[in-house]
Amino acid sequence: MIFFKHKDKEVIKDPVKEARRYVENARTILNEKGKFDMELQIYKDRKYVRMAGNTLWNGVLLILDAVFQVKENKRSRPSIEDYKNAVGARDRKLLALVTSGYETIHLFMGYDGNQRKATCQDGIIIANDIIDRCAAMLPS
Repeated sequence: MIFFKHKDKEVIKDPVKEARRYVENARTILNEKGKFDMELQIYKDRKYVRMAGNTLWNGVLLILDAVFQVKENKRSRPSIEDYKNAVGARDRKLLALVTSGYETIHLFMGYDGNQRKATCQDGIIIANDIIDRCAAMLPS
């Protein structure tokens, strides 16, 4: 559920639940539309791998924004470096996950559409790991 604070900024009531919903949506996209080839262990349709990767990455950004408020003081879109700087100042292990997630989820899945099942599973695992680590940082 999304509540609006200002006309340009949204506040999400439960960012962990919302981020997990993105992960489930990405799983659904792969399972229902990806046309999996059991023999080759790849998804046949690159379009849906890209769609799933972008959905996963949006879920990761949602939880990172909830914890680190990277967008708050920016006039333009934050870059991956903005996120890395904010995360690295607080949690080096999470920084490693974010870096790996950026490469696997955003670049390999979202841009390249890497069709290997193992890559897609890794992306889902990394997204869940980032969400879990961020959930522990949110105030109760």
